[in-house]
Amino acid sequence: MSIKTQIEQDIFAAMRSGDALRKGTLRMALSAIKLAEIEKGGSLDYAVVMTVLQKEIKSRRETILDAERAKRPDLVADADAEIALLETYLPTQLSHQELESMAQEAIDEVGATSTREIGLVMKVLLPRVQGRAEGSMVSQVVRQLLA
Repeated sequence: MSIKTQIEQDIFAAMRSGDALRKGTLRMALSAIKLAEIEKGGSLDYAVVMTVLQKEIKSRRETILDAERAKRPDLVADADAEIALLETYLPTQLSHQELESMAQEAIDEVGATSTREIGLVMKVLLPRVQGRAEGSMVSQVVRQLLA
């Protein structure tokens, strides 16, 4: 079963149970997936759906930062709950050590020796960690290893 189908089924279950937070969050995620399908002009593969879900999570993290600045703990709590819900659809995230070892393998494979070659390493590494680590975290680890 595809992630999109699972989300659709979970929306119906949330509607039946009256879980407004779950229903609203999943509707927004499904809407983002459908928009990406329209932009592509066809159905999405697993990796692209994972990217869309990660963008939704990133958006909620930005909302948390804004809500904290505005001293709105209610909005922070809602966004945290939405992030936790969306993360259940993502594959298990890589630990810091796993990410470091994968980054070191990519560095060795490319033969990178300085921070000027981060782009080459990222080009090799990002497809391997797709959906299991944020791009900013990957970039930070690669930068540390090459420094």
